Amino acid sequence: QVQLVESGGGLVQAGGSLRLSCALSGRAFSTYRLGWFRQAPGREREFVATITWSSGNTVYADPVQGRFTISRDNTKRTVYLQMNSLKSDNTAVNYCARKARGNSGYTREGEYNYWGHGTRITVSS
Repeated sequence: QVQLVESGGGLVQAGGSLRLSCALSGRAFSTYRLGWFRQAPGREREFVATITWSSGNTVYADPVQGRFTISRDNTKRTVYLQMNSLKSDNTAVNYCARKARGNSGYTREGEYNYWGHGTRITVSS
């Protein structure tokens, strides 16, 4: 019923930029937190950024601080991840997710209960 659909992935040169989108459907998201995670080849899924839908407050993982920007458009019901200065180690499948209620954290995979299927980013040198 709740759906999150990512788009915007693809092949990009190192130093370039991409904007990922996550379209939301199924219910109102005003009381929830949305996040982006990534999973590089052979690596665990890791937290990238999060945003509160109601206020737009943002938190970033240290490796992307200053390069990535998470935002949301209330009218379009879409959350974005603008990725600048991409590096080869940014090659990954990127997922958007909605945080579950009843826990205080927002950086762990298990704290989110709805996930998209992911969109793949490949950064070439």
